[in-house]
Amino acid sequence: MRIAIIYLMNWSEHAQSVLRDSGFKPGRARAAVIETLGDQICCLSVQEIHDLIRQRRPRVGIASVYRALETLTELGLVHRLELGSGGAHYEPAEPSGNHHHHLVCGDCGKIEAFSDDRLEHAIDSVSKNAVFRIDDHDIVLRGQCESCELPPDRQ
Repeated sequence: MRIAIIYLMNWSEHAQSVLRDSGFKPGRARAAVIETLGDQICCLSVQEIHDLIRQRRPRVGIASVYRALETLTELGLVHRLELGSGGAHYEPAEPSGNHHHHLVCGDCGKIEAFSDDRLEHAIDSVSKNAVFRIDDHDIVLRGQCESCELPPDRQ
């Protein structure tokens, strides 16, 4: 009897594997970006990524972070999101296809992730009826977060 052992890679391991298979040599900045994004549950701006990296590796420059994110985006390992809140944001692209969408506060810029199975089913329905194939989608809902919506006397 043969026993199969299934090992599921986390996103960081998957990203390193894809980089190796694509002929990229390990780099300190790329590794730091992967490590930082692998620890996140939602998107971050380039500055936020750089600030987190500099806490552990102060010699990694922001230009290196930009280059690493560009490579990771080109390889489909990272989603680049334009949320309208001061520049692009980045988050890991799960190999499983699992993803979430975003709520963005127009006042303070707070970003929250959300998922909705009914929304995904509606998008699947549109895809089946569309005259072209839908490969990917991003949903960004803008409004006010609970803190910004409170009257000034209740904050």
